[in-house]
Amino acid sequence: MRSIDYNYIGTMIGNLFGVPIHIYKNNSLIFYHSTVNLIKDPISIYESDILKISEQINYFLTTRFNYFGILNSKDYKIVIGPTSQVPNSIPVLRELAFQLNVAQTDVDDFINAMQEIIHMPLESLMQILCFLNYILNNEKCSLHDVFINDSLQKQFIRSINTLTADRLFSKEPSGLDPNLRNTYDWEQHVMNMIRRGEYTSLSQLLNNMPALKIGTMSDNHLRQLKNTFIVTATLASRSAIHGGMSPDDAFPLSDNYIQKCESTNDYYEIINLRHLMIIDFAKCVYEMHEGALDSQLVSDVSNYIIHHMSESITVEAMSKEFFMSRSYLSKRFKAESNMTLTDFILNKKIKEAKYLLHYTNKSLTAISVYLGFSSPGHFSRVFRKYVSLSPNEYRKKHIT
Repeated sequence: MRSIDYNYIGTMIGNLFGVPIHIYKNNSLIFYHSTVNLIKDPISIYESDILKISEQINYFLTTRFNYFGILNSKDYKIVIGPTSQVPNSIPVLRELAFQLNVAQTDVDDFINAMQEIIHMPLESLMQILCFLNYILNNEKCSLHDVFINDSLQKQFIRSINTLTADRLFSKEPSGLDPNLRNTYDWEQHVMNMIRRGEYTSLSQLLNNMPALKIGTMSDNHLRQLKNTFIVTATLASRSAIHGGMSPDDAFPLSDNYIQKCESTNDYYEIINLRHLMIIDFAKCVYEMHEGALDSQLVSDVSNYIIHHMSESITVEAMSKEFFMSRSYLSKRFKAESNMTLTDFILNKKIKEAKYLLHYTNKSLTAISVYLGFSSPGHFSRVFRKYVSLSPNEYRKKHIT
């Protein structure tokens, strides 16, 4: 029986495709190779979930649309990634650096290194794994063995993405495909978007999401689907309440959707209803804070802040984005919103800071850096101005 040099295979694959590669034996890392120097390894965030995946060929999809390809061969697990089809934006990479606790002085180097990783479609990554599967497991396979079959995609072309979304929020029953174990990651991302009222971005996310392999459903799959819908309604209503929606409005809306779900026995109608419900809750939060009759400018400014939350946002940069002079943008925004641009920006940032203080254990320094403040002291002064509490006082008040 020939001996397999896993280190040689890993080095060649990493050099050939320009993507980091990890090799585990009995779930212990024995080899790592990357053509770029990453200060912190992104796999550390997802490693425990990735190591649970036992299918011979699979992949793990993150909330940022990065993916890791996974191949199991006896006691060995080969993990290729992260990579993505398109480059991640700077704000997304800053958020990743924040999650990895990258020192502020190293963030730019980390971002530059991440940008050097070769991008490839998920299908290309899976082709590499199919090839490795033949070498290591002596089994031939194709993408049809990994992804949803073509006939199903054609039959439900308009709803396949919402079908995928359906599986994102379910509590995984025993026996489901291991690639669904990143459900919590997706759930948190979507629920955060509801909390922030990002209904436009959320709609795009659900409509353009890469298709995930669907796990085998039980015989009573309609009841399972309805139960999953109820779970989603509960989570969505709570996220909307966290975003400022009144419980008196959120709970009846949730009940209405659940009632509608229970009244239908059509599988795809339920899936589309779920899509509508998620967007509806996000839109309710948006309208709570921005107002249903907000001008296009106020809406555009709000979206700009959301997508540049981790940067030091300036009126000058925003004026260039909207092709207006700084003075004209400031005057027009004040006239249409009854608020200065600076106050509007800081209100958004402090709202996000309150959430991070309440629901994460990140330090004040980390939060201040992530939100683009010049120093923790500056962050604390601004926070106290808008909340009448220091960040520490706010955190203590809301964790007891």
